[in-house]
Amino acid sequence: MNDMSMEEPVQDGKLVELMYKVIDAKTKLVLTEVEYPIGYVHGISEILAPQVTAEIEGKLPGDVIDVPIDCNKLFGPRDESLVVTDHIDNVPEEYRELGTSILMENEQGGTKTFIVTRVDENSITIDGNNPLCGREVVFKLNIVTVRDATEEELETGGPVNATPDISEIVGSDQVVKPISE
Repeated sequence: MNDMSMEEPVQDGKLVELMYKVIDAKTKLVLTEVEYPIGYVHGISEILAPQVTAEIEGKLPGDVIDVPIDCNKLFGPRDESLVVTDHIDNVPEEYRELGTSILMENEQGGTKTFIVTRVDENSITIDGNNPLCGREVVFKLNIVTVRDATEEELETGGPVNATPDISEIVGSDQVVKPISE
């Protein structure tokens, strides 16, 4: 019997592991790439945009799909009032690196993450817009695993104690322990 016939499609209650790339639809540049499979329980976790989750429904391990997303609909239009440029001396040194995330709090206690998007010798720019805001992108998804979720995975919404296989990087004779241990 062929193993392919035993594969189950993505549906509610299944643990799904996938890898993905986010590609700018205009420039074709890869904006983000997840090379180690991320896992979630379909129908329980909401780690992906609803439009992406809907496209995964019914797919099988090995399927690769492209899902175009208009990020203006997902995140709203860019808000230029969330882009702030200041003199570099007014910003602590630990925040002066491109790509650094800064959690800021307003007077009402609400928080928002800003990202350092530009640094030069005189100034620094931070942006509170989602990095995909204003873009049209394609999520290229590679479905790696689909299986029944365990009771614990159903409770947590994803894989429990998942450990990446990094033997290619550190060598197969090395023992690697998670930092949390």
